[in-house]
Amino acid sequence: MRALELLAPAKNLEYGIAAIDHGADAVYIGAPRFGARVAAGNSVDDIRKLCNYAHPFGANVYVTVNTIIYDEELEATRQLLHDLQEAGVDAILVQDMAVLQMMHDLPMAAHASTQTDNRTVEKVQWLRDVGFSRVVLARELSLDEMKEIHRQVPDVELEVFVHGALCVSYSGHCYASQYCFGRSANRGECAQFCRMQFSLEDAKGREVVSDRYLLSLKDMNRIDLLEELIEAGATSFKIEGRLKDLSYVKNVTAAYSQRLNAIVKRHPDQYCRSSHGECKYIFTPDLDKTFNRGYTTYFLHGRQRLRVGECSSEMPDIASMDTPKAMGAYVGIVKEIRGLSFNVAGVASFTNGDGLCFLNEARQLVGFRANKVEGNRIYPYRMPQGLKPGMRLYRNNDQEFDRLMSKTSAERRIPIRMALRAVPDGFELSAEDSLIHVPAEHQIAQLPQRENIIRQLTKLGDTIYSCDEVDIPADFNYFIPNSLLSDMRRQLVERLKTAPITQNTPITPNTPITPNIPSSPNTSSADSEDRSNLSPLAIPEQSSPTRSLSHLSPLNHPYLYNISNHEACDFYGVKELTAYELKGGKGPIMQCRHCIRYSLGYCVRYGGQRPQWQEPLSLVLGDGRRFRLEFDCQHCQMNVYAP
Repeated sequence: MRALELLAPAKNLEYGIAAIDHGADAVYIGAPRFGARVAAGNSVDDIRKLCNYAHPFGANVYVTVNTIIYDEELEATRQLLHDLQEAGVDAILVQDMAVLQMMHDLPMAAHASTQTDNRTVEKVQWLRDVGFSRVVLARELSLDEMKEIHRQVPDVELEVFVHGALCVSYSGHCYASQYCFGRSANRGECAQFCRMQFSLEDAKGREVVSDRYLLSLKDMNRIDLLEELIEAGATSFKIEGRLKDLSYVKNVTAAYSQRLNAIVKRHPDQYCRSSHGECKYIFTPDLDKTFNRGYTTYFLHGRQRLRVGECSSEMPDIASMDTPKAMGAYVGIVKEIRGLSFNVAGVASFTNGDGLCFLNEARQLVGFRANKVEGNRIYPYRMPQGLKPGMRLYRNNDQEFDRLMSKTSAERRIPIRMALRAVPDGFELSAEDSLIHVPAEHQIAQLPQRENIIRQLTKLGDTIYSCDEVDIPADFNYFIPNSLLSDMRRQLVERLKTAPITQNTPITPNTPITPNIPSSPNTSSADSEDRSNLSPLAIPEQSSPTRSLSHLSPLNHPYLYNISNHEACDFYGVKELTAYELKGGKGPIMQCRHCIRYSLGYCVRYGGQRPQWQEPLSLVLGDGRRFRLEFDCQHCQMNVYAP
């Protein structure tokens, strides 16, 4: 029996409670500091309240302390970890190995954040050996790569992203925001360089593509592939979105929870959910009604081979080059424009205030509001320029759906079965693993009492429990006053709260082991162009302590190891801080599995057109800054270099 966990984002306490109510088995939330979304920090007191709400359902709370830490922040981080442990947190997401070292004696699990760049068997083995109980895999991995990791490292939990926005660079190895704006992604301050507009020029300055969002990706959606991910070895299914709105959290969590329940129902002897409770919704989950840039399954089934001559318009799966904004659900074709209104050919219904959009002839996204709706005829507040018959129309703001989501939209209850027994000195009432004993005099009933007893005991009101059945022996014939029945029910609920139902996947405290890794040899200037080990990043197994740091990160790019404090130096056995944020670096500022050549239909490995340009290609921002592209076809990777 494998327990499956749906892991939802919590921007704050309210969002975390909503995620639990809508079916999450666990939530991840930012601490006051040191989380990879600096704008989504929360007080320890709010995190404690979230733990208190989640734990009776058997749900877990994970806290992100997954930025790199500077020396002057180490003591504050240490204190924070102790405060989080006292608040009842189940696990910490970690990037900086100094944080892992601080967790030696704390009864919380350590999860290796995706920021630690977890894309190889060797890396996952090493992370397990140094004390991580779970590894969050890189988003870019295929099913086959996941299967191989699980096959070789079966004793570590694998967490995979299933929904939400995609970073174009391997997480932890994106320095573009730091380079351009002084805002480090590894410090939770990403300025979204990848959502900016670029032109693409060749080595002679000829423009190949003009003003497109060449690094912007669609959003991930793997709801139809959950069973394949389970079979590949994943146990936790993560929804991105700690900066998304409440409607997103409710809708996406409910959709994935229902799908996981369907899988469990089909395979009850193989799978169960890792928390407890049944959810009832006042809405029908619909992923198209929530913020998205269009959907992709990303690289889950690898790259597809292109046909010779295939062009970019036939490559719709990964990139969102027309706009970094949400287009929403397709709702129909613009049929006829008449004065200040138009009608739509399609089956969608509209509401006053709906947000609509379309791509104009220059492939720019144009949005507008429906001021008034009469059937399929729409009267915009102001008629948008460029709208023409035959254009595809999308809805990125559904007023009716938002109205539903603004209310209390779900209720989660744990179904329990009670049992009532008479004992020599009173009565015993039990449910699940909890039992209470109430001393009382036995009074023989003059009239049948069974229906009243059941009615009184199952009045669970606003508790998190529901009960449709009370097991009472056939020969039970005692009168119990309603006041005593109510008191028994109250005591049982309190006992259930303080001794919640045993979780299917108990958290085991981690016991980190510091690897004995000698320091790296000095790097010479002659190594500056050696990129043979750039990808994938390999880390030695614990059984090979004689390997130098050069096997952990390429010799000429030590910043890729993100060593930003002296406790991390001690962990790795090196003497100098190497983090890009502190010292810069001459290597790539992004490593991407997304490839512009492939997306434009010019892949030399998987077919497509023969390019006419002369490499190297460069991305060019509107202000003239240029970023050279390197296509590492051996590793099927695109690297982005700063000037």
